Amino acid sequence: MSTYLSTEEIKAKVEKLRAIVPPKLLDEFLAKAEAVNLTEEQFEEALKFLVQEYVKAMIDPGEAIGVVTAQSVGEPSTQMILRSFHFAGLREFSMALGLPRLIEVIDARKKPERPMMTVYLDDSIKQDKEKALEVAKQLQATTIENIAKAVSIDYIASTIIIELNEDQLKYKGISVNDVKKVLDRAKGKGGEIEVNGFTIMVKVDTTELSKLKKIRDRILQTKVKGIKGIKKAVVIEEKGEFIIQTEGTNLEAVLLTEGVDHRRTITNDIHEIAEVLGIEAARSAIINEIQKILQSQSLEVDVRHLMMVADVMTWDGVVRQVGRHGVAGMKESPLAKAAFEVTVKNLVEASLRGETERFKGVVENVIAGKYIPIGTGFVELLMEMK
Repeated sequence: MSTYLSTEEIKAKVEKLRAIVPPKLLDEFLAKAEAVNLTEEQFEEALKFLVQEYVKAMIDPGEAIGVVTAQSVGEPSTQMILRSFHFAGLREFSMALGLPRLIEVIDARKKPERPMMTVYLDDSIKQDKEKALEVAKQLQATTIENIAKAVSIDYIASTIIIELNEDQLKYKGISVNDVKKVLDRAKGKGGEIEVNGFTIMVKVDTTELSKLKKIRDRILQTKVKGIKGIKKAVVIEEKGEFIIQTEGTNLEAVLLTEGVDHRRTITNDIHEIAEVLGIEAARSAIINEIQKILQSQSLEVDVRHLMMVADVMTWDGVVRQVGRHGVAGMKESPLAKAAFEVTVKNLVEASLRGETERFKGVVENVIAGKYIPIGTGFVELLMEMK
């Protein structure tokens, strides 16, 4: 005898499909299923039919998904406003948004113009502002320049004199002895260091003015504490927890820092993500970055288009730009490559190498005036003639 499913049982079965079918479609199905009494067999059949119809509706055979994706991402990007978002009350701490950042992601630039990280904290300390500040101090790279009140050169005695800022030392948790140890490694051979209270004198064995200035500059940039590459680290409250926003990025070192939640911490440097976490993580980062850029400008693009862009950029295990040095330059078709940029160069090189045009894609068929292998042109009909 068939038994009818309860509302809880229906919800439990539907929840398993959240990763396959859009939530909106499932919610509509759930509302209809709860309104009528269904046996387990009827419900399973209805659920199977829903998935089949959704998969069939995802794409039609021969649909030009590449062109649709290009249009869907390209049109909103032309509406973007070039602007920068600034953190309130924080001098020189800004993040480029909008079109410049979108171009940066699509071009797969080696380094973002404004590298940043969002550092999440462990459950044990994410509600504690004081501990969050302590982690931020550990992350932010502190150089001699950051803790020096004044730096001068005694050209007669060939000595670089550093007056340390007592308040900054106390705030950063650094002692004069810590600074001396770092300078011992940075001064090079033949140098001598003297400490007098909060003044450190570095005597070097050269009298050349240019060399003295170079040594001073090197000393000023010497890291005393923190992680290389993290210029600033600021604690802010977001959704009931404290997080750290950084200017500069060093994903590997930050993930190894005690108190940092390595599951959620992210950087906007796509290449660094690929290097540290792998190509699948880089693919997800590309999708999330483009989504974030579009949403910041109140623009909506279906996530499947963004997935298509990310797949094209990462399919061979390396993050590649959508350009002639990346995706477009890797096409097999000589005519497709020539149609993108530097036409003559591509055609000459294809001739020298004796490349063959197979007319498999859209662009090369348009150039040659042939049927395009999309839509109705995708179907080949074989007729048996008497």
